[in-house]
Amino acid sequence: MLFQTPHLDAREREVLDEVFRLRETLRWQVSAPRRWVGSLRRLSFARAVQGSNTIEGYDATLEDVAAVVAGEEPLAAGAETRRALEGYRDAMTYVLQLAEDPHFRFDETLLRSLHFMMLGYDLSKSPGRWRPGAVYVRNDASGDVVYEAPPAELVPALIAELVESLSVAPETTPPLVRAAMAHLNLVMIHPFSDGNGRMARCVQTLVLAREAILEPPFASIEEYLGRNTQAYYAVLAEVGGGVWSPERDARPWLRFCLTAHLRQARTLLARVKESEQLWERCSLEAQRARLPARVIPVLFNAALGFRAQRSAYRAVAEGEVSDAMASRDLRAMAEAGLLVAHGEKRGRFYTASDALRSAAREIRDGRPRQDGSDPFA
Repeated sequence: MLFQTPHLDAREREVLDEVFRLRETLRWQVSAPRRWVGSLRRLSFARAVQGSNTIEGYDATLEDVAAVVAGEEPLAAGAETRRALEGYRDAMTYVLQLAEDPHFRFDETLLRSLHFMMLGYDLSKSPGRWRPGAVYVRNDASGDVVYEAPPAELVPALIAELVESLSVAPETTPPLVRAAMAHLNLVMIHPFSDGNGRMARCVQTLVLAREAILEPPFASIEEYLGRNTQAYYAVLAEVGGGVWSPERDARPWLRFCLTAHLRQARTLLARVKESEQLWERCSLEAQRARLPARVIPVLFNAALGFRAQRSAYRAVAEGEVSDAMASRDLRAMAEAGLLVAHGEKRGRFYTASDALRSAAREIRDGRPRQDGSDPFA
């Protein structure tokens, strides 16, 4: 037996409808042929990777996460954090590949494979294998046991039930609800020795991606969960009840996830508007300096606070850009007063000028205050 999907009440359906309305607006805005969407998509993916790993204690700046996602060297992240980020990046990249696969099906091998991608860098954590014995979740601060997962011998059957529920879910169950329940059941079964939270969040995103809720980088609520870790843990503790108890009411968890989707959609819509304004500003500055249009993504990222280097330039540039061309363009942007150079020779990098940072800050400060109220209060 798994945790059962609650019967949706009138208010829950109203919130679902509001999330759907916001995401339809967002879908239209990010699917149109706008050049800044590519940068927003890359940063949204990086924020999802960052959020999920932050929950597990792997803290890294968004700049470092974006570098790892692009296959570049991070600036400050340690070796273990980098490996964790790379593992999650690989698993999430596979999720993106599966989003539109016509031959896709949920099965136990898929879950074990995703787990191996995440934790394959540390074989002591038994990546890709069900846990061999009991597992207890402890409070990091006190050391107290806060949850006891079901016995290891029950894991294969419970996972089989979860896979079946994902494969034959009734069409009347909204995708957001189905994804939330997949997350809850996987994290409560706790089938692996480590990495269960990351796996549950990844599977939730996979369900959303398969349902075409939005492009996968925009469908995830992992960024929100990373910003609200204590509330996330609290609601899981409330629903979990300290020990495997699938008869407990999952409604608090469902409402938490619906609230997360509502707030994340509002955040993304605000970012869409800001990204369009910032891109236009960077485009105008490039035109004034008589610089080619290919430099606009570099100026855009720099305005957001990221360092600009040759490798990073080539990663975001549209079309082929050689090292020599990237170096010339970066020098030209610095000479035009749009970037500031730091360091010498191979260690040289560039940051946004004060004027460019000020423009980004002005756009960001103009964001309307978001409704942070509890939709279920």
